[in-house]
Amino acid sequence: MGSTAASGVVDKGVDFANYFCTYGFLYHQKEMLSDRVRMDAYFNAIFENKHHFQGKTVLDVGTGSGILAIWSAQAGARKVYAVEATKMAEHALELVKANKLQNVVEVIEGSMEDVTLPEKVDVIISEWMGYFLLRESMLDSVICARDRWLKPNGVMYPSHARMWMAPIRSGLVDQKMSDYEGAMEDWRSFVDETKTFYGVDMSVLTNPFTEEQKKYYLQTSLWNNLHPDQVIGTCMVVKEIDCLTTTVNDIRNVHASISSSITEENMRFCGFGGWFDVHFRGSNKNPAQHEIELTTAPSEDYGTHWGQQVFLLHPPLRVQRGDDLILQFSMSRSKDNHRLMEVDLSCEMRQSGKSLPAFQKKFFIE
Repeated sequence: MGSTAASGVVDKGVDFANYFCTYGFLYHQKEMLSDRVRMDAYFNAIFENKHHFQGKTVLDVGTGSGILAIWSAQAGARKVYAVEATKMAEHALELVKANKLQNVVEVIEGSMEDVTLPEKVDVIISEWMGYFLLRESMLDSVICARDRWLKPNGVMYPSHARMWMAPIRSGLVDQKMSDYEGAMEDWRSFVDETKTFYGVDMSVLTNPFTEEQKKYYLQTSLWNNLHPDQVIGTCMVVKEIDCLTTTVNDIRNVHASISSSITEENMRFCGFGGWFDVHFRGSNKNPAQHEIELTTAPSEDYGTHWGQQVFLLHPPLRVQRGDDLILQFSMSRSKDNHRLMEVDLSCEMRQSGKSLPAFQKKFFIE
């Protein structure tokens, strides 16, 4: 749960060792296992829909610690295949044995794209979601598993997902600008001192250094646990995914034309917050008895380890209740590392029916 099976869809020459090493450590698994919103959603989805598991075959993609596989077995599964790409598979096997489920749960160490199962399965379960849903690109491996191993009437856990955005206010916009200006002031001092003390003029590197710092401080999205009061406009669905039918091409590039209305009076519009939710509702032919939702929306009491991604505007803009935002959203995978994302935002504002100049921003989800 919360780990992954390496995607064989992309260039295997790219080094994702750091990604897999992270999920191979127990401290990272503990962080995810301590997320009560996450844990409760999967636990309730399984045990309130036992009819999907009793006497069935289950495939857990990216089993991590193995807890989803264990719950599936406890809910009555006949056989569970728990696939894990990292050495965490060894810990999962020990956990399965400690819970006396080794006759039901088979832990398989390997990438999902390379694993061969002896049979088709009734259920595919996975916790594949990354920041803003698609960072990490693990859904690729789940889609591969579905296309190869899910029976025609099989179900996906979760079955559906949505990406959301909303305009926000945040003090982070001032903090990040201050950090950027401080970095540039430090660079100017560095250039002066290097020329004075060592006779070398470094100013030719000022432009590339500036671009580097802009990307880091002003264009990289931030992890944040937003308070609901920081949302200042209506929420927008960016993308809806049916896990039973979506393809890799459907999620490789996400485009949306969406709109929001400001709901608060005289506010600083500091950017956008992005989050996701997933649902466990089975399929039309094989529905869940009790639909369960897992949401990472801003919450006063129920934050998750995913939090929200914040895309900040520099400078922020002043908006009024009733102002409209028309947003063109585009998200694609980074060319250097397909697990990271690049986001292009183009936004037109309308105040009292009058159009204001649009702004465009590029962001990086790293």
